[in-house]
Amino acid sequence: MANECNAINLSQGFPDFTPSEYLLDQLSFHAHSGKNQYAPMNGIPELRQAIATLTQECYGRAINPDTEVTLASGATEALFVAIQAIVNPGDEVILLDPAYDSYAPAVTLAGGHCKHIALLPPSYQADWQQIEAAVSPKTRLIIVNSPHNPTATVFNDGDWQALASLAAKHGLYVISDEVYEHIVFDQDRNSAHRYPALRDRTFVISSFGKTFHATGWKLGYCIAPAALSAEFRKIHQFVTFTSFTPAQYAVADMLNQHSDQVHGLGDFYRDKRDCFVNAMQASRFTMLPSAGTYFALADYSAISEKNDVDFCEELTREHGVAAIPLSVFYKTPPSSRIIRFCFAKREQTLSDAAAKLCAL
Repeated sequence: MANECNAINLSQGFPDFTPSEYLLDQLSFHAHSGKNQYAPMNGIPELRQAIATLTQECYGRAINPDTEVTLASGATEALFVAIQAIVNPGDEVILLDPAYDSYAPAVTLAGGHCKHIALLPPSYQADWQQIEAAVSPKTRLIIVNSPHNPTATVFNDGDWQALASLAAKHGLYVISDEVYEHIVFDQDRNSAHRYPALRDRTFVISSFGKTFHATGWKLGYCIAPAALSAEFRKIHQFVTFTSFTPAQYAVADMLNQHSDQVHGLGDFYRDKRDCFVNAMQASRFTMLPSAGTYFALADYSAISEKNDVDFCEELTREHGVAAIPLSVFYKTPPSSRIIRFCFAKREQTLSDAAAKLCAL
């Protein structure tokens, strides 16, 4: 619809700027050097070692790059594979809504049943007592996402401790979707990696597409203990088998030579968040806090009484800015008028969009 209406697209989560020249040069170099055939199923050794080094730097966790790291064709494939590897027919899986839209279909395809726990505005904080009350003898897995798409909230230490306690007490497996792990603004980066009680039962999913502004390369990875990684690879082998070879070499070079771009990602996107939020202060939207990711929620209650789907359609067709309605991320959405904007855009794009939005 954004393309059809020539609207500024702040809906989908992709940048409108290019990756670093070094990364593009390395991709070209490796493609021209003949790195165009199948990589090893679990990823090239150079990249797996670079991932292990990055994980040690960020979270103090030592991992075995041979047995605990698997490259995948994007985080969405890694999420799908992890779900297929651990969910059996009849198993229950706890999802915290609003949730990324690939979780539930993957659970259903595995024969599992989703139990949706709604995170409510305006704070979207997890109620761990409510979550534990949803656990039954059939519950096998809980999927969490921090920093969180679409609410831009970030788990604090208490959340991670509560998750670790819950998983250990009830023998649950965990999928921790951490694709925005390096885009955190108001606190230090945190992860399931930091909590020993989670390490033996958790698949941690990450994304180079988000980190290096190259979502179209579809390159992600899963870190899990050796036993879980072995099960993960049994599925991965028959889904994609292997992933974009020259990109693996280019990303390995990027991590080895320019890891500062990873560690500076929070500052990079904080500037974009502040640019957009500040420009929106003159609007009738109420901007909700964005603690991480490259998304920001906005309440449009002062502008319209339409539901969020209809409002987003009007916003795109009549006002030239595309956004995503929050209700589509819920099984049973709460009553609210909140939409999601993506600020992974050039400053001029954000300024142009804000000018249109301030005119409402």
